[in-house]
Amino acid sequence: PPGGPAAVAPGPGRSRPAGGGRAAADPTAGAGLLLFCGGDGTARDVLDALGPEPRLPVLGIPAGVKMHSAVFAVHPRAAAEVAAAWAAGRGVRLETAEVVDRDEAALRAGRVSARLYGRLTVPVLPARVQQRKTGSSGPDPGTPAGIATEVAERVGPGGLLLLGPGSTTYAVATALGARGASLTGVDLLRLGPGSALGPGRADGLATAARVLIRDARADQLRTLPATPHIVLSPIGGQGFLLGRGNQQLTPELLRAAGRERLLVLATEAKLAALAGQPLLLDTGDPDLDDALSGHVRVITGRRSGAVYRLSC
Repeated sequence: PPGGPAAVAPGPGRSRPAGGGRAAADPTAGAGLLLFCGGDGTARDVLDALGPEPRLPVLGIPAGVKMHSAVFAVHPRAAAEVAAAWAAGRGVRLETAEVVDRDEAALRAGRVSARLYGRLTVPVLPARVQQRKTGSSGPDPGTPAGIATEVAERVGPGGLLLLGPGSTTYAVATALGARGASLTGVDLLRLGPGSALGPGRADGLATAARVLIRDARADQLRTLPATPHIVLSPIGGQGFLLGRGNQQLTPELLRAAGRERLLVLATEAKLAALAGQPLLLDTGDPDLDDALSGHVRVITGRRSGAVYRLSC
C-alpha cells in the first residue's frame, strides 16, 4: 500500500470493540488500505472510528457470525485477491458500500431485516466483494405451505431435518407444524406420521414436525442418530447459502450429508432479486466448496423449482 504495509494491534489481553476502533483510527499506521477481520459489529466499530466521512478504503475479511454489510469479501481468499490487486494497481475500483447490522426491533417482530448505519469506501473486484443483505417481509402468502409439502414428501415420515436460519425456513417450519423453531438459528427437526396438519399448513400432508434441538451448536450436531437433510434458503440480496449465519453446519457434517441431502428453498421473488448472480458458498473448506459448486435444484413451491448455479 502507499506508505508501506503496516499492522496495528489493539494491545495485549482480550480484544474489545474500543481497541479495534483505536487501531482502525491510528494515524501512525500509514496504510492506504485497511483490512479488518470480523463481522457486522466489527464493521460498525471501524465506521465509528473512521468518522462520518471516512476517506481510507477498507475491506472486511469475513470471520463473524453475520456479515450483512457490503464491505466484506465473499471469502478470505477473495479478500487477499482484492488486496493484492489493489496494491498492484490492477483493475480495482473504489465504491461506497453500506455498513448494516441486524435490526433487533424487526427480529422481535418476527422478521430478519438489516438496518443501515453508514457507508465506507471499499475496493471492488467483480464477484469478489459481497452485496449487502436486503430486508425481508416474509415469503409470499401460500408459498411456505407448498414448499413445506415438497420438503416433507422428499424427506419422508420420521426423517431428520436441519433447518437453517431465515424468514423462509422459519415459515416452512411453521407450515410443517413445528412449534418453537428459531428465526436466526439452526434447528434440528423430525418429521412424524401424525395427524394431518391444520389450516394454513402443508395441505393434506399426514405428518407434523417436532423440534428436537432449537438453535443448535456445532458440538450438538456431531453425534446425531441419523444423517439429516440440510434445508437452507439463501440470504436475500447476497445469495449466500453457506458460511453466513449457519457456521454450525461444519464441513464434516456437510460431507456426511452430501449434495443429495442438501435441500435449497427460495421464493421466486428472492431468486429474481439476485438478478442472475449465483448462490454463494464459504464453508471454510476450499475442497468442499469446489465439490458443492455446480447447479442445484431450488424448491420454490409444491412440485415447482428452478435450477440455479452454486458457486464459491
